[in-house]
Amino acid sequence: MSQSPGLVALPEADVAGQVRSALETVFDAVAETRADTTALLTRVAGQGRRPATVDLARLRPGLHARLARQELVSGVGFVAAPGLLSDVPAWLEWWQSGADGDVRPLLLDLDPAHSAYSDYTHWDWFALPRDTGRRAVAGPYVDYLCSDEYSLTLSAPVHMEGRFAGVAAADVYLRHFEAAVLPLLRGLPRSAHLVNARGRVAASADPAHLAGSLTKGPDFAAVLERGRPDTWGNLRLVPCDGVPLVLVVDG
Repeated sequence: MSQSPGLVALPEADVAGQVRSALETVFDAVAETRADTTALLTRVAGQGRRPATVDLARLRPGLHARLARQELVSGVGFVAAPGLLSDVPAWLEWWQSGADGDVRPLLLDLDPAHSAYSDYTHWDWFALPRDTGRRAVAGPYVDYLCSDEYSLTLSAPVHMEGRFAGVAAADVYLRHFEAAVLPLLRGLPRSAHLVNARGRVAASADPAHLAGSLTKGPDFAAVLERGRPDTWGNLRLVPCDGVPLVLVVDG
């Protein structure tokens, strides 16, 4: 692939590092939400009772502040594991930025008798942190639950007294993420794209691998686990230094 005019070629490790830096700002919002939620659930448990939706409302000032501060974050919140709360079977304490810049709650009908979205436990942004105990990047996918936008969701597990209690998460519109990282990918002398642990393409400067498509072949989860560059056939696989994305460069 020819290099775009005006772009300076960057080493693969530098590109992976800059992608990591871009996403770490979003994971910072996730980590803050996780810390606030863990502290809240711990206080409630110390009172000898189960948490309720009224308790989660105390997270709102922090969630609003994160939406105002983080440019890439379009939505942020805590998604409770089914059965965690005493007053509802499932709940998303979720806030997002509106088109006019206001902050608004996500209001969902989670009654399984009426809603196709009542069971969110199979979605990658929930299942991956639950099953692995680690941070995850889910998508790109069309986020019918929150925004109808093509999105990434970054998430991390939350625990209460050693048990999985749900996930702290943040949404990033794919168009915003691509605007941040495509100049980096195009700065490489060869075709490159980014994939998550399951091989889903998160951003691409390679027309053979469009954003949202699934890349088959390499075990990207294993590359992330090892945390060091690897090769697979003619591909160079470079983990983004602690962020669950792999830079894939055509050799």
